[in-house]
Amino acid sequence: MKLVAALPMYDWPERRAAVDAQWAGMRDRFRLHGYEAPEYLTRRNADLPAVPGGIRDAAGTLIAPDPATLPPEELDLPALWRHPALLIAQACWGPMELGLGAQVRFAGQDDYTGTEGGDGAFYSSALVMRRGEGAMVAPAADGKANLPVALMRQKRLAFNSLDSMSGYLALQRDLGQTGETLDLFASLIRTGGHRESISAVAAGRADIAAIDCKSWALAQRYVEAASALVVVGWTGRRKGLPFISAFELPSHLFP
Repeated sequence: MKLVAALPMYDWPERRAAVDAQWAGMRDRFRLHGYEAPEYLTRRNADLPAVPGGIRDAAGTLIAPDPATLPPEELDLPALWRHPALLIAQACWGPMELGLGAQVRFAGQDDYTGTEGGDGAFYSSALVMRRGEGAMVAPAADGKANLPVALMRQKRLAFNSLDSMSGYLALQRDLGQTGETLDLFASLIRTGGHRESISAVAAGRADIAAIDCKSWALAQRYVEAASALVVVGWTGRRKGLPFISAFELPSHLFP
């Protein structure tokens, strides 16, 4: 079965060439160490090898559908992450902690060096609101959370998904450290993605969102709606996106 590689987490349309260049470097390193790395990244279910009967774990339990049964032009991350031919992909620590980690191999960490709110393998999420509704806040030097609890109370929170570390779980956990819960928000609005959360806040459909620092940096370059927002706080610094594989990969592949 042909091996699969994907870098979906920051693979925005405007960055397609940069992500392809990133993969070219990774691909060459894999090949240098004897792996038959694919020439191109997988970006659609249609490009995933079929798994008749669905994807199953070592005990034979069905854990993801056959990619051939999924909408061909979409990319189903649970199926990608659990695919038996997965050489490498970015994932999120939320799904990893919620069961994915038992079904894949950890291979390394993404790098957030040079990104505001990031530090090497660690990242924070920027809490963004509309300009004029909160004061701009820089990330803490020690990486601790800086949550404007009073400002957030009874606001509408936009979030990408319930299993997202950057958009949901990190904020939930940091609030817990202050004795608060997500109940302080008037409502929770699931958007399906960080870009969509940014647009929801800018358009007034929501009031605040937690956006991982690299996505926020990209949004300021590529998403017009981001210019209407300001960072009013930060979640605490945590491990950034992991690389995962169906195989046990040597650590030197990720210097």
